[in-house]
Amino acid sequence: MNPTLLVLAAGMGSRYGGLKQLDPMGPDGETLLDYSLRDAIAAGFKNIVFVVREVFAEEFHQKVGAKFQSDCAIAYVYQALDDLPEGFSLPAGRTKPWGTAHAVFAARDAIQDPFVVVNADDYYGADAYQRILPFLQQCDPADASQTAMVAYPILNTLSPHGTVNRGICRLAGKYLNTVEEHTGLKAANGTIQGLNLKGDLVSIDNDCLVSMNFWAFTPALFPLLRDHFIHFLKQAGQEMKSECYIPSVIDTLIRLNQAKCQVFPTTGDWFGVTYPEDKASVQAKLRQLGN
Repeated sequence: MNPTLLVLAAGMGSRYGGLKQLDPMGPDGETLLDYSLRDAIAAGFKNIVFVVREVFAEEFHQKVGAKFQSDCAIAYVYQALDDLPEGFSLPAGRTKPWGTAHAVFAARDAIQDPFVVVNADDYYGADAYQRILPFLQQCDPADASQTAMVAYPILNTLSPHGTVNRGICRLAGKYLNTVEEHTGLKAANGTIQGLNLKGDLVSIDNDCLVSMNFWAFTPALFPLLRDHFIHFLKQAGQEMKSECYIPSVIDTLIRLNQAKCQVFPTTGDWFGVTYPEDKASVQAKLRQLGN
């Protein structure tokens, strides 16, 4: 069994204003993803699957994938707006991707082993991959209930240049109790506030752990993911900007006793570029890491 790294790289980068997955960040023109892939391969990942949009797949391979194809097996899948379960069609005028849960669903035919999900435009630190690999190696690929995540202190994940979205985690021992996507999160005057899924303004504890979309699953998750996505489409599929988030899927599976999610906290490095103004600080951190 060879655990797989599933990299979500089809995002449009609307707030950042471009395809930040391909933006040079390192001192020698490396992308942020180059650093993540280096960490994952060093930890022991042998298979990498990229979820991309077909329109920039060739450019993505030239700038990222080709550099690593001698170190591991590389595959690509396309996240397409019209890749929907039978009985559903793309609403006229919809241009926004369906969200992270749909991006994972796009890889359903490309993954046969336990796998980790990461964002292409986040740097998670080497510790995250080292912590999660032993969990994957003992997973039963046929058991959808075996899930895990790496969680970060919320204060380590905010941007001084604008609001961010995060999955707020509540734990029961070493397992996830609930995870709820919050939007518009920002620290001001020593307080972190944002909007919950109901649209209510809420305060968040400064020591709260958050999901940065670093998840571990087995391939048995895909049928459950499909069911959740169908439910989402029935509820919000006609909205132009609705998104189906991975945290929502996991939260539902936990409530239905269909999954247990082990949480691996880390104080390791996390950084990303949500806004153009974040780029300078990320570049400085990458210089500290070395190349």
